[in-house]
Amino acid sequence: MVNMLGAVIILLASTLAGFYRAKQYALRPRQLRELIAALQRLMTEINYGLTPLPDAMGKMGVQTREPIKTLFLHAAKQMEPPLGHTARESLQSGIEQAWGKSAMKADEREVMLQLSYSLGTSDRQDQTKHISLAIQQLMHEESRAQADQMKYERMSRSLGMLVGALIVILIF
Repeated sequence: MVNMLGAVIILLASTLAGFYRAKQYALRPRQLRELIAALQRLMTEINYGLTPLPDAMGKMGVQTREPIKTLFLHAAKQMEPPLGHTARESLQSGIEQAWGKSAMKADEREVMLQLSYSLGTSDRQDQTKHISLAIQQLMHEESRAQADQMKYERMSRSLGMLVGALIVILIF
């Protein structure tokens, strides 16, 4: 009886681990699309709305879902008067705050960190160019993420259950 309970727990745990990994593969493209859309709106706010960067980032934070929301809201809060950090420091802090909660990988993080070096340091046209470049790079990463999802999402679910079954067979 105890052996059977142990086997069920092992099988359940490994299956859940496989489903969690598959969920990460599914979340990454969605979060990248949200980040791209937020950056496009940010570019519009800066270019056409003539909105100051802290206010524009605050708007993006309100309009998006987690973890992108945390990134922009934290960055906007860091730029406001009591703290008064630079745009680079604020965006980097927002990235650090939000990245652990996201399914995005180091490549996307690097694109955002590169963007942080150019935001707030030049005129609107230059910032627009840097945001456009970041969007293009993130679109490339999104296509890679979709390919990874197609390859590995279903396999992760199956592999989790199969590894659990293998462990149960080997133990008992």
